[in-house]
Amino acid sequence: MDSLIFSLNSTMPVFIVMVLGYILSQIGFLSDEFINIGNKLVFKVTLPVLLFTQMASIDIYSDFDSRYVFFCAFTTSVSFFGIWILAHIFIKNKKIIGEFVQASYRSSAAILGAAYITNIYGNAGMLPLMMIGSVPLFNIYAVLVLTLESPQQVKDGQLKKRLLNAFVNILKNPIIDSIALGLVSSALRLKFPVLVNKSMSSVASMTTPLSLIAIGGSFSAKNMFRSIKYTTVVSTIKLLVLPAIFLPIAVKLGFTDQKLVALMVMLGGCSTPTCYVMAQNMGHEGTLSSGAVVMTTLFSTVTLTFWIFIARVLGYII
Repeated sequence: MDSLIFSLNSTMPVFIVMVLGYILSQIGFLSDEFINIGNKLVFKVTLPVLLFTQMASIDIYSDFDSRYVFFCAFTTSVSFFGIWILAHIFIKNKKIIGEFVQASYRSSAAILGAAYITNIYGNAGMLPLMMIGSVPLFNIYAVLVLTLESPQQVKDGQLKKRLLNAFVNILKNPIIDSIALGLVSSALRLKFPVLVNKSMSSVASMTTPLSLIAIGGSFSAKNMFRSIKYTTVVSTIKLLVLPAIFLPIAVKLGFTDQKLVALMVMLGGCSTPTCYVMAQNMGHEGTLSSGAVVMTTLFSTVTLTFWIFIARVLGYII
């Protein structure tokens, strides 16, 4: 019973805040404009500040775990290429492969990862290390598959131009930039005045509640039922298959507590809302992406509670 209560206390507060966002949206208290601005504020301001402060606070010379970072990168890569190969084998409608692959492997590791881990441990813990190994690859692989699997007919010259633009956009990604700057700050052991630290802490503290309210406010049940067949397959892979394959390996390698929870979010968290935005901007319809985001967001609370409960019962999370 203690393990069940611990699991519910870890996930339900996150779910309740998302429900609050949905209710406020349905009664007209939150407008679409507010939700869009909220998502943009989190992505471009509060989340980068949170990640920078967390990365800068790490003693990179003693706390950096290269083995853990490599495992996150390895797992992300195996998941991506494995799903891509299988999608080509089993999916007849080749136009949806790009969206299918992206939504199946790419988690909302930054936003929901911060929410879950902070809720359990009071700080972001091992989230920055997990993100070093996964988030840059999440973005790079998404650009790769969406570009190469675009339903639009692309000439060789255009393809090269789009790949170049994609590379530039990756370098300009605020999440990747904040992680890099945080690592530089940690490596140089930079110290900021109390005034600056408190200001950054205040901005960073807005990330979790604002992002959860925005996710709940943007929830649309009708999107979940579009392309329901493929959406269900994506959700099953994202929430159940990937964690079932890689979490036992992580435990065998000795990753427990905060490191294991971070991996649970990376592997079994909901598909990031960015999937839909990126898919549409790169010539895809976006229907499968939006449906996958909605379905995985809805059911990830249940599945993450399950994974946390199992790990807690087995003694891998304290």
